[in-house]
Amino acid sequence: MMRGTVQMDAVASPRKMPMLEMPQDEQAFAIVDLIYEAAFADELWPEVLGAASAISRSASGAIFVFSDQSPVRAITEAHVQPLLDEFMAGDSWKFSESVQRMCSTQPASFVRVDDFMTGEEIERDPVRKSATAFGAGSHVCTSVPMPGGEFVLFVFQRWLKDGIYDQAAIDRLDELRPHLARAGVIAGRLGLERAKTAVSTLREIGLPAAVMSGSGRVLTANPLLEDMAHVFLPTAHGGIALANEPANALFQQAIAQNRDNRIVRSIPVPGTKGRPALVVHLLPLRRAAHDIFSGADILVSATEVSLCATVPSPHIFSGLFDLTPAEGRLAVALAAGRSVHEAAIEIGIAVKSARTYLERIFRKTGTSRQSQLVALLKSARAFS
Repeated sequence: MMRGTVQMDAVASPRKMPMLEMPQDEQAFAIVDLIYEAAFADELWPEVLGAASAISRSASGAIFVFSDQSPVRAITEAHVQPLLDEFMAGDSWKFSESVQRMCSTQPASFVRVDDFMTGEEIERDPVRKSATAFGAGSHVCTSVPMPGGEFVLFVFQRWLKDGIYDQAAIDRLDELRPHLARAGVIAGRLGLERAKTAVSTLREIGLPAAVMSGSGRVLTANPLLEDMAHVFLPTAHGGIALANEPANALFQQAIAQNRDNRIVRSIPVPGTKGRPALVVHLLPLRRAAHDIFSGADILVSATEVSLCATVPSPHIFSGLFDLTPAEGRLAVALAAGRSVHEAAIEIGIAVKSARTYLERIFRKTGTSRQSQLVALLKSARAFS
């Protein structure tokens, strides 16, 4: 196994430069498109991880899928594959404080792993010892729970010489997190393997799902979604709608916006008459995924929420509605019953800034009044 950082930097730097040279808005579009393509083409995940590493000044990134029913599955970037091989070869990771801490904490945003450990725990941790010998230092991690009890960990690390992660780098990864979460759920359910055909993919996902054209026409749906007539209603010209009117307004808006602005949306649907609440996700089908689904443009999937299951969406409002960290903190305060003035004081921002954030939240959630927003956020509490 190669050790140290000199050889590794020589490999990593040229690979990451093209992404760093792109304008920031182009970076964002390129990475998000790649994320949703990788959901169905596992060989693209190293490229996704490399792009996310580039914008966060990380040495590398990795994805781990943990399940009680199967061994840990993982994907990383090529230049740190020896480190991943060492991690996967034995069972020393099972005794790692850092791994166990992140598995139990399951952070809903990217966090510095060392913030959850003592100095003594870091020193004796077998995974951290291997990483240090390899030249890797500070780690950040986030977790995405899935309906069957599995969960996906996204982990990024820096070279020792680059120091710890600053908040700006963590914020950049958090901007990608909602997209990583949605795509990670699909990839996790497919076993991090390339999907072969539209029909087999919808069956293997194990979630109610359908694929649609850009105009909103359903091209094919699996039996799980077809059995949810209480949630999905047929409409004219082969389309579908959500039975819940507020949720359907967001659903139809997301379909329309997807055509023009590549909007991605997760929509909470409140439970009714003993039926559990849902999260309905709309994912764009890009490039390889577009080909797999024979030209379809959107994948729609639904996840039930119950007391014994978690959902494949972020636990916080910022993840569910693609809010910035600051907007997410304001949304949490408003959902707890605070006024805008009280929420601003609580999260430490100016009232004027809070009102600006609130307008952005209105646009992202499809609401227009604070009472509507609070009602929507309260219905989504089961997802946080």
